[in-house]
Amino acid sequence: MPILTKDEEIKEVLQNSRTVAVIGISNDPSKPSYFVSEVVKSYGFKMYFVNPKYEGQEILGEKVYKSILDIPDEIDIVDVFRRPADVVFTAEEALKKGFKTFWFQPGTYNPEVAEKLSNLGYNVIYDRCMKVECQRLLKK
Repeated sequence: MPILTKDEEIKEVLQNSRTVAVIGISNDPSKPSYFVSEVVKSYGFKMYFVNPKYEGQEILGEKVYKSILDIPDEIDIVDVFRRPADVVFTAEEALKKGFKTFWFQPGTYNPEVAEKLSNLGYNVIYDRCMKVECQRLLKK
């Protein structure tokens, strides 16, 4: 699949996805990974949180995993809150786990990783906030 930029494409991904792995979750309500996840969860997505710092704890009522590889279910969307340089490792783990869409939150975009994933047939979304797109494109 290509890099998705059109509203219709992004809406289709959101409508056809049920599980989201948030990479880089924080327990701080003022951090984007927290408040974005809170809103996305309110749209009915099953959320899985990944951050070794909080492994075993609960954030927003969900268990936090050390690695995406520890998540017991299939993942539709990998939602990334990490520095662009760190996304290489995240993508490697995601490829081992399996997923459908790799979502770079604003400020996390790594063009080399995006191109590689797109060339391998994965959906890629970047420079769009998943919270904003849910609010804009999905009805509650």
